Amino acid sequence: MTTSSPLFRLETDAARQPQPAPLLMVALDGFIDAGQVRSTLAEHLLEHLDHEVVASFVADELVDYRSRRPLMTFDSDHYADYDDPSLVLYRVQDAAGEPFLLLHGFEPDFRWEGFIEAVRQLGLYFGVRRVVSAHGIPMAVPHTRPVGMTRFASDRELLGEHTPVFGQVKIPSSAESLLHLRLAEAGLTTLGVAVHVPHYLAEAQFGDAIVAAADAVMDLTGLVLPTAELIAMAGLTRAQIETELAQNHDAREVVESLEQRYDHFVEGMKKRSLLAAEAAKLPNAEEIGAELEKFLRDPGVAGPAPQEGTVVDEPSDDDTDPQA
Repeated sequence: MTTSSPLFRLETDAARQPQPAPLLMVALDGFIDAGQVRSTLAEHLLEHLDHEVVASFVADELVDYRSRRPLMTFDSDHYADYDDPSLVLYRVQDAAGEPFLLLHGFEPDFRWEGFIEAVRQLGLYFGVRRVVSAHGIPMAVPHTRPVGMTRFASDRELLGEHTPVFGQVKIPSSAESLLHLRLAEAGLTTLGVAVHVPHYLAEAQFGDAIVAAADAVMDLTGLVLPTAELIAMAGLTRAQIETELAQNHDAREVVESLEQRYDHFVEGMKKRSLLAAEAAKLPNAEEIGAELEKFLRDPGVAGPAPQEGTVVDEPSDDDTDPQA
């Protein structure tokens, strides 16, 4: 691999002696992130975990400035500051001291394939074997019910017991989702969660969804992440929502309608699961065929034995085959 690229710059220490980190967490701002799940989780980790910058991507190669219009500060009579876009690769230690990489910052506007190849090269350099991400998607669900999510992975067996909500659908692409596809094609294991956020909270910071995302990432990767502050924030968020709903009758009716639809859907899923369980007890075609062959060979060995106390008719003379 090469550590030289027009798209990124390695920090001196990282270039001189890279320290392995087998997991890469990706958090690219810009694409859909209902409930601010992706951004809040990434910023929370950087605030509460030890970290260092190991590489930075070159914004001039990847950003459409006229589309984004980064903010500047004009102070009275002069330009004082400029919020330049940043996309940074951090080496982070989780709460148990295990290292992982966190790629956080803007989603590239240009050169997606080149950007992904650069990420792949950096992954090789630092020994990355797995990639994970989490974000929020708006759904017609109430905030008063358990937070749902769509899990995905390059290897379905990594998801465990999981009932998909969606079938095959066409969705807008993003650099982050394309990263999952291309890195899986390159042989890495990729995993992620799309947390279901009530559509009426899509623009707000929805604490319950952020906590659910952190728990899911830990479950998928084995990382130990700090969540106490996130849990406390989620409690405050719920209280604020309830206060607002108490003052808005129309909004309360919308939530109650969503609760009814959600409960109806869950009940339907339970019934479907029961039907599937009953169907699973039925013999399949091969088992039926094998039993039929056994019966044709020896009718006496097939079928259930008579229960105790059951009267079995003895064959009469009229029933006897004259050819026997």
